[in-house]
Amino acid sequence: MKSSPKGSLVYSTDGGRMCPECRQALAACVCKTAAKTLPAGDGVVRVTRETKGRGGKSVTLVKGLALDPLALASLGKQLRTACGSGGTIKDGVIEVQGDHCERVIEALKKVGHNAKRAGG
Repeated sequence: MKSSPKGSLVYSTDGGRMCPECRQALAACVCKTAAKTLPAGDGVVRVTRETKGRGGKSVTLVKGLALDPLALASLGKQLRTACGSGGTIKDGVIEVQGDHCERVIEALKKVGHNAKRAGG
C-alpha cells in the first residue's frame, strides 16, 4: 500500500477539520484563497476566428477574460444571445459558433471590456 507524501490527516483535536492539501485547519486554509485568485491578464480581451479542427466550420473565440466561472458563463450567454447562435465555454475561453467577431467586440465594449480583434 502506497503512502501519500502529504499524509492523510483529516481531523485534529487541536484545530478540528484539516485541509488535505495544505494540512492546515479549514479556518486557516491557504488553498481556498489561492484558488480564488483570478488570472492576471493584460486587461485586453482578444477575439479571434478559428476553423482548425472543426470540419471547416468557423468559431469565434474570446480569450483573456479575467472572470470567475459564473461571470464567464453569464457573459457567454449574453454573447451567444447577441449573435443569435450557439456556443460553449471551454478552459476559460468563450466559443461562439460562426464568424461573429465584430458583433462580439461591440457587445464586449458595451459591457465595459477592452476588446480587440486578434489574428487575420
